[in-house]
Amino acid sequence: MFHGSIPALVTPLTHGAVDFDALKRLVEWHIAEGSNGLAPVGTTGESPTLSHEEHEAVIETVVQVAAGRIPVIAGAGSNNTAEALRFVQHAKDVGADAALVVTPYYNKPTQRGLIAHYEALNAVGIPILIYNIPPRSVIDMTPETMGHLAKLPNIVGVKDATADLSRVPKTRITCGIDFIQLSGEDATAVAFNAGGGHGCISVTANVAPRLCAEMQAATRAGDYKAALEYQDRLMPLHDAIFTEPGLCGAKYGMSALGLCSDEVRLPLIGLSDETKAKVDAGLRHAGLMN
Repeated sequence: MFHGSIPALVTPLTHGAVDFDALKRLVEWHIAEGSNGLAPVGTTGESPTLSHEEHEAVIETVVQVAAGRIPVIAGAGSNNTAEALRFVQHAKDVGADAALVVTPYYNKPTQRGLIAHYEALNAVGIPILIYNIPPRSVIDMTPETMGHLAKLPNIVGVKDATADLSRVPKTRITCGIDFIQLSGEDATAVAFNAGGGHGCISVTANVAPRLCAEMQAATRAGDYKAALEYQDRLMPLHDAIFTEPGLCGAKYGMSALGLCSDEVRLPLIGLSDETKAKVDAGLRHAGLMN
């Protein structure tokens, strides 16, 4: 069900407020461009600086506009299990297809603590994708722990942002070949799929959804020659977007294409002029801008 190119959807802002009209247009645009799903209110959706009410309103809006045409994987993580339960339950209640739940950050639970956290969330009864991103959450869920959790009925996959390509075969062994593995790193998405992955929850796909979707489709068809050609077109854009925090790069790229404002919330700020020029060059290399 969850495969291919799934944009880690930005949350458009105007004068400090969520721009719901722009959000609705983005959902329609991604569907028209061939994205295979949407993942709102993750890191790229500025989840750390959205209020609970904004978080839930964004999820509900994306689900309503998508209307079952593509799956919606709702960001629902927290380092507070009770808060994560609230977000996962809300995702289920409004009709999201799955919840994306980051490993609890800052308070550094043990592997046994991680198991207890996800066991509690499993009970809500909606498919859950583990989001394993040690650079942000400090902790790393081991393949063995993931294998334990994969036995639960609602723990169906992982967004892997470890940047360790050996994790894909290791997770296949501990979790089984049907466990969904989605890359959380654009630059290695082709290699991730070659090792057994199923797709990418992508930041760059906010800016280049059709190219990312076609690249993913090529890997699913086993046409790695074509996939590498797409990778060559996209790599400078990947690098440019992640020169500063990725959501800032993505929003600037989208603003350059007239899709939404580049506004972000503090403590993040807009790109430097040097990085803007780098993103512009990446857009031109990809054929997205003259």
